[in-house]
Amino acid sequence: MAICLLFPGIHLHSEPFRTVVESTIEVSPERPQGSSASIGINSSLLINLGPEARFLRGIEITVSAPQNWIPYRNALVMVIYNNLTPKTASGVVDISGTRIALEPLPARLQTIYQIPVRQNHGLRTTTSVTVPTGITLPNTFPILFGFIPAMKGLSSELESMRFNITVRPILSDEGAIRLNFRYPAQLRNRPFTVRINDTVITNINEQILLKEGEHHLVILSDDYRNESRRFVVERAKIIDLSIELLDPTPIIIFEAPQNARIYLNNTQIPRTQESVTVDPGNHEVRFQVGDYTVTRSINVQKGKTYRVSMAVDVTIQEEN
Repeated sequence: MAICLLFPGIHLHSEPFRTVVESTIEVSPERPQGSSASIGINSSLLINLGPEARFLRGIEITVSAPQNWIPYRNALVMVIYNNLTPKTASGVVDISGTRIALEPLPARLQTIYQIPVRQNHGLRTTTSVTVPTGITLPNTFPILFGFIPAMKGLSSELESMRFNITVRPILSDEGAIRLNFRYPAQLRNRPFTVRINDTVITNINEQILLKEGEHHLVILSDDYRNESRRFVVERAKIIDLSIELLDPTPIIIFEAPQNARIYLNNTQIPRTQESVTVDPGNHEVRFQVGDYTVTRSINVQKGKTYRVSMAVDVTIQEEN
């Protein structure tokens, strides 16, 4: 970048400059290991955010310096710009942007910067990591990362140095689900409520952001069967959750020996018919095998399935 001398503080307005854009890197949750590029003095790296930037807390920029960098303490300044115009560039370009970070490059072989990209990011400056002030929101990307001489008259050794830059995503502990519903042919577009972890989901057509781990989904409706299931969300992943909404008409499933006759409310049920639909309320079930008859009453509720079984058993008891 064609700016020399010492620098004042961070600028909050756009400023023009000239730089050599040597490489472009895209940061994505799909590549947690990150990507690397090499840049020199007065050159820069363009950093883009890939898809699903909402799963990022920030990006981590690791600067690996050559061995002969150590004696040149405070000779270079690290600078970062966002809100770039133009947003895509390569080679020698005139560009403008907002300066969001500026500090001397430490006399270390490895320096780590973490750039927050969301509120409540939880990133903190430590002895090994520097977190610049402020938040660089995803809509201000791409950002430009580079080095500027802190003074005139650099040595030829310093001017020829190359620095390896690795950029990685800092993932949040979140994932997302996408709900897909299948409806009974005769019961489309009926109202129902979706609750996840006791929270009502107001827009079921949008992806739902959730913490990684196990969650509980409940569907409540007067027109479909109630549904309850558990599912697991993985970090920085989107999962499709398919839910089949069922007709709430009660079902009775019969199980009995093959020679048994089955009656529901005095109407014989064909043995080829394994289940029947009924109205809610009280019903009478009768099993008959020869002269043996057993009768039971069943109170059927909407949206429930009942399995009615007749078991024939033989008991052997030894007596003294």
